[in-house]
Amino acid sequence: MLDPAGRVALVSGASRGIGRAVAERLLAAGYAVSAALRDPLRLSDAPNLHRHRYEAEEEGAAEAWVAAAHARFGRIDALVNAAGINPVWRVLDADETALDALMRVNVKAPLRVARAAWPHLIASGEGRIVNIASLSGKRVRNPNAGYAMSKFALVAATHALRREGWEHGIRVSAFCPGFVATDMTTKAAFPREQMSDPRDIAVLIETLLRLPGNAAIAEMLVNCRLEDML
Repeated sequence: MLDPAGRVALVSGASRGIGRAVAERLLAAGYAVSAALRDPLRLSDAPNLHRHRYEAEEEGAAEAWVAAAHARFGRIDALVNAAGINPVWRVLDADETALDALMRVNVKAPLRVARAAWPHLIASGEGRIVNIASLSGKRVRNPNAGYAMSKFALVAATHALRREGWEHGIRVSAFCPGFVATDMTTKAAFPREQMSDPRDIAVLIETLLRLPGNAAIAEMLVNCRLEDML
């Protein structure tokens, strides 16, 4: 397993939910963390923590965040793309505004951050990327086709990055959870007490970041209920 000491991880969407749990877990494990969030004050300051304002849809936001993180710590070893949105867009909806937003935030933004961080991940020699996708990126079980389409696309982008990075020691994983007890699932009909805990999810993501290059996991599917796992 890779030693977190001296390694720097970037985490987007760090103000709440999975992103926040991951940032807190990595800090506790010994990583230096650059946390990207819309309002940096929503995350308490801590040693080895860099907070940066980040709007996923803004032009140049990814490049600005990566540059600021590298200026602060001098290196980048890992990236967790946790920022995401979940407006409803049904496949027969004529208005594609929500679909466009889903693609910008859930697909294009993670790619932009990965591209900006790429030279630093190569320099690390053991770069790691975890993209928070969803089981909705593996099957379609509800009317929100737009969300599923964006997560399917993110899984495909993850595999493409994995191919590009392999020879450079970069390992890329798609993390695909079911229901997680976060703000995004407050309106879900599934019982909240049975949903996965973001803190448990964070443990799994830390593990993905620490696995050696010869034990790489392309996709990790995690569920809180019984269903066929593809």
